[in-house]
Amino acid sequence: MSNPVIKQSAIRNISFGDNVVVVEPVNIYECKIGNNTFIGPFVEIQKGVVIGNNCKIQSHAFICELVSIGDDCFVSHGAMFINDTFAKGGPALGDKSLWKNTEIGNNVSIGTNATILPVKITDNVVIGAGSVVTKDINESGIYAGNPAKKIR
Repeated sequence: MSNPVIKQSAIRNISFGDNVVVVEPVNIYECKIGNNTFIGPFVEIQKGVVIGNNCKIQSHAFICELVSIGDDCFVSHGAMFINDTFAKGGPALGDKSLWKNTEIGNNVSIGTNATILPVKITDNVVIGAGSVVTKDINESGIYAGNPAKKIR
């Protein structure tokens, strides 16, 4: 038997705004986090992510590369962002040219255990708990379901 390679979670190479609170353990690296933003425990925020001002990212959220989140946003527990759509029938396996961007507007709330595929979401949107967002959302409102649809 051989010994495994063990890597620890870390907070490294972050551009932090003023009054940011981070509750460890987290794994956040090479990203930008705006003023007055809260990051809960067991969160991963990957390289190149931009999170705006006055945001709250709750525990167990996963925010992958190529995601930008506007100001005054809320990402609830266990929300997941996806950048690989399995365009070739399976994972990109390191071919980042197959990954796609996600852009979240201002004043967006994303419910517990929601999954956000590579989309654009406009300002003033609520995504219901457990929803799966598969298409751009260009109109403010409340969206829920799988796939997420406007409910009001």
